[in-house]
Amino acid sequence: MEITDIRIRRVATEGKLKAYVTVTFDNCFVIHNVKVIEGKSNLFIAMPSRKTKSGEYKDIAHPICPDFRERLQTEILKAYESADVSTTASDDDED
Repeated sequence: MEITDIRIRRVATEGKLKAYVTVTFDNCFVIHNVKVIEGKSNLFIAMPSRKTKSGEYKDIAHPICPDFRERLQTEILKAYESADVSTTASDDDED
């Protein structure tokens, strides 16, 4: 499975959330709302999730292979670092 497109929407607010990302695979499957988050020592990605009735968050879609997750994170963070600063979104722009 190849990552064929990564679109970065930087968040204009302060805080740990830095961007929302849309990732396209093989030009035929897309995942919206992957988050770039600032951790204590580095940036990392969080997959899109929903809050359950019990209050916990469950991923909607996620890699099941650690190698693919690492590759996905590396590619997203590389795109985030090289993204034009003008690709900014506010929290209200969510799908």
